[in-house]
Amino acid sequence: MDITISNQAGSPIYEQIEDQIKAAILTGAVAAGTQLPSIRALARDLHISVITTTRAYRELEAAGFIDTVPGKGAFVRAQDPALIHEQGLARVEAHLQAAIDDAALARVPAATLHEMLDDLLKAGDDHD
Repeated sequence: MDITISNQAGSPIYEQIEDQIKAAILTGAVAAGTQLPSIRALARDLHISVITTTRAYRELEAAGFIDTVPGKGAFVRAQDPALIHEQGLARVEAHLQAAIDDAALARVPAATLHEMLDDLLKAGDDHD
């Protein structure tokens, strides 16, 4: 599993790690039961603190993405497809709300927002 971190990113390194592992799990790139790199190995590979990788793994475990077995390591937890769908909907809703808030600040009318969304969806369909 490739994890890329950036010091220039707008989010903390532990969050970058967490987000990338979540994405790999949700897309099926990392299957349930797969053992993740040890906290120390990941810290060494990424040239970061063990504290940072520990935080990322704790957050993943708290969110239900991994299980940590003392003395054995961290393993990807099987995901409930309905829960994955709900989490996806929540992320989309949050992004749409942010777009609505930005549109309100810029005084973009709702009709224009609808057109923009339709155009983006259509452009996405053209790439499939």
